[in-house]
Amino acid sequence: MNEKNTNTLMHRFLHWERTQPDAVLFTQPTPDGRVVDYTWKDVGDQARRMATYLRSLQLPPNSNIAILGKNNAHWIMADVAIWMAGHISVPLYPTMNADTAQYVFEHSNTRLLFVGKLDGKTDGWNEISKVLPAHMHVVTLPMAPATDAQQWDALIDKVQPLQEVHLPRPEDLATIIYTSGTTGKPKGVMHSFGNTYTYAMGAGDFCGTTPNDRVLSYLPLAHGAERSFVESNALCHGLHVYFNDSLETFAQDLQRARPTLFISMPRLWTKFYLGICAKLPAEQQKLLFAPPEVSNPLKKHILTLLGLESVRMAFTGSAPLPVEIFDWYRNLGLELLDVYGMTENFAYSHYSRPGQVRLGYSGQALPGVQSRIAENGEIEVKCPTHMMGYYKQPELTAESMTADGFFKTGDRGEVDELGRLKITGRIKELFKTSKGKYVSPAPIENKLTHQKVEAVCVTGPGHPQPFALMMLAPDARKALQDAQASEILQAELQTLLDSVNTALEDHEKLNYLVIVKDIWTTDNGFLTPTMKIKRNIIEDRYLSKAQNWSALGKTIILETD
Repeated sequence: MNEKNTNTLMHRFLHWERTQPDAVLFTQPTPDGRVVDYTWKDVGDQARRMATYLRSLQLPPNSNIAILGKNNAHWIMADVAIWMAGHISVPLYPTMNADTAQYVFEHSNTRLLFVGKLDGKTDGWNEISKVLPAHMHVVTLPMAPATDAQQWDALIDKVQPLQEVHLPRPEDLATIIYTSGTTGKPKGVMHSFGNTYTYAMGAGDFCGTTPNDRVLSYLPLAHGAERSFVESNALCHGLHVYFNDSLETFAQDLQRARPTLFISMPRLWTKFYLGICAKLPAEQQKLLFAPPEVSNPLKKHILTLLGLESVRMAFTGSAPLPVEIFDWYRNLGLELLDVYGMTENFAYSHYSRPGQVRLGYSGQALPGVQSRIAENGEIEVKCPTHMMGYYKQPELTAESMTADGFFKTGDRGEVDELGRLKITGRIKELFKTSKGKYVSPAPIENKLTHQKVEAVCVTGPGHPQPFALMMLAPDARKALQDAQASEILQAELQTLLDSVNTALEDHEKLNYLVIVKDIWTTDNGFLTPTMKIKRNIIEDRYLSKAQNWSALGKTIILETD
């Protein structure tokens, strides 16, 4: 790993602002159909002007300043302005509810809030606005909901760019990232400027990142994974960031970007696959396995349709991919590299190496990372990007570490002969059936991956046998409306259930599958921003129905039953 540890992302930003001022840093689509390019000079000018305004407020040094909004160019401009003014940024999810927002505002003593693009989340903002502390300043970014707060454009028009920006040291606190978590109140993970820079240099070495690279920003910037992959890499390596305007324009925005580096979650990789399968007749799909002179033009055509024809490195993470989908992409020439990391190490832990991918494994430790499996099966890691600690929670910070300085991830895992890491579940997810047997749900959920299943939760504490709750993919949900198609679908799921149960111990065998009516989303709280299930929320919603489901005597149950 490059050891230029006197540098920070702020130093790197100033380097690119000086050496390539006219290169485009951000490409931002707008709701009215326009596409706006911002050069390094543009971004520097706006960030410096906002930093001047922040300085004029005479806030205490290192004040916490929050950013609430969906990804867009001004989100990162606000972040840079906060650092230029000598303060600390606190990113917030646009889906955050008022109770969580109030907790974060109070816990972090937020002095100012930038409110950005929220799309349909104005109801949420209306509730959050009611819990704003009296002392808090509010500034709205372009595309924010209408409020009576100060507006970004109006403020920067009144001031001059800040010339002498704050130059942080690597050991200085840069940001507090509140983890969404799957249970409990969010924890404020503190990261230094050194951590963010070390990630960018390590990831850049791995990917061979250059200013010629392009990425699409669409996963939440409030999450450590997107913050590292997009913002840190862009500021450090000078690459070009394209933004996604909305879910409806995703395909168009992806094709505009034609990214060279792309990261996604299994749900989106699956949606891409299903979308192509719906467009291409079965006979044409068979040509993918024909000799290269026949199949290669079709493969290139498919990747072009997806906007992925320029991708040289593609990443996946957070959950396993169905084997048929992984193989389909590999056959197209796109090897999906599984990665593993967490907010506490700024997403810098394990990456699959090209040519060494093993399905279900997250690759080997990155340079500078040590990892081991504890006696209880827990993955423990020591990373050069490890957090400074949990904000205002020294006891919790101490509890998260071993005596010799390894972080206790809370994940269960195993390592193969090449050092590739496999995540087998969460330490605290074990539940006990009424027979006194313990069940680890994640390995069973991994076996239930299927192209027609979007999310699954295995549960059943206090019941004789575990069972699975399934949310179907959109096309499969539509099939339930047709009697014949529904019958075929349920038969497929029965085959899946039988196959999975054959591979399980007796106490793990699933009693039944339930196809749920609800659509699990981040908005309704069933999923985290990275599309992981919130097990406690799902169990609160469905466990009370389990006794009635069991009494039905069926193995495939529609929630309407």
